[in-house]
Amino acid sequence: MSKINYKSVEEIELIRESSLLVSKTLGEVAKVIAPGVKTIELNKLAETFIRDNGGVPAFLNYHGFPYSLCISLNDQVVHGFPSNHVLVEGDLVSVDCGVILNKYYGDSAFTFAIGEVSDTVKTLMRVTRECLDLGVEKAVVGMRIGDIGYAVQEHAEKHGFGVVKELVGHGVGIQLHEKPEVPNYGKRGSGIKLEEGMVIAIEPMINAGRAGVKFWDDGWTVSTVDKKPSAHYEHTVAVTKGKVDILSTFSYVDNVLKEKNNN
Repeated sequence: MSKINYKSVEEIELIRESSLLVSKTLGEVAKVIAPGVKTIELNKLAETFIRDNGGVPAFLNYHGFPYSLCISLNDQVVHGFPSNHVLVEGDLVSVDCGVILNKYYGDSAFTFAIGEVSDTVKTLMRVTRECLDLGVEKAVVGMRIGDIGYAVQEHAEKHGFGVVKELVGHGVGIQLHEKPEVPNYGKRGSGIKLEEGMVIAIEPMINAGRAGVKFWDDGWTVSTVDKKPSAHYEHTVAVTKGKVDILSTFSYVDNVLKEKNNN
């Protein structure tokens, strides 16, 4: 088992820069995502923006993944391929993005509603984002990995939603995926103790229906077994004493969406 890479204060600042570039890229996606847009266009936009800002798309060619973004539609949970699919009113779109900047990785994901979506989907999005916030709150020195998972699972299941167990969050920074694994389920007080210098990606993947997933023949795409929608939000977080240090931010996306809604 590979060991945990503890990060120095300087390294955490570099990961913060990478994570902010991811956050800004998701903000650029938010500006154009709408009915009538092909998901491959979002991929091109993101890759151009990342490179123009001195970064490299972390997902492109990672274990052979052929795109810069993972774009997962409706019942797809994660790792969906951008394509010539044209977005329509009512679609639910999870966009996962990673970058390498100054040799350090950042990773974040956001789920977008295309136009007007069903009440179930609205609730799913809200609850999944709340799950992320609740999990992130536990990412402080002295808590354990199980405390994060418990916080996510308890909130999701309280609303009757399924928590994906086959896919987990992870350490991040020097590589895209590092130790420790960060499941979205667990027991309070169990698992590895969180210590200063850990940087982790917390990423609830929550299904509107059953928790079960199926893996596609393309070797990447994962979808729900019951064809019900799934939502995915993710932050890169540095474990610190007392106060949570979230290295990525949804502020760029939120500001764009607020402006769109006001027009």
